[in-house]
Amino acid sequence: MEDVLAVYTRPRDADCPLVCLDETSKQLLAETRVPIPMKAGRPSRFDYEYERNGTANLFMMFACSDANPSACGRD
Repeated sequence: MEDVLAVYTRPRDADCPLVCLDETSKQLLAETRVPIPMKAGRPSRFDYEYERNGTANLFMMFACSDANPSACGRD
């Protein structure tokens, strides 16, 4: 573990940038019924049923030493 953490303490090198990668998978869900709106003293209510609309894989790569990291996504 110490070897991995030492990578982040290396000086910045423009020829060999330190790039971080993260990924996650998310379910795409849709409501099957219209939620009941909030009333005085009661929160809004949602049904437990949902329609599954597939999954999406999200990837994020950025230069760790960059002062202004940015991310983008696409279908």
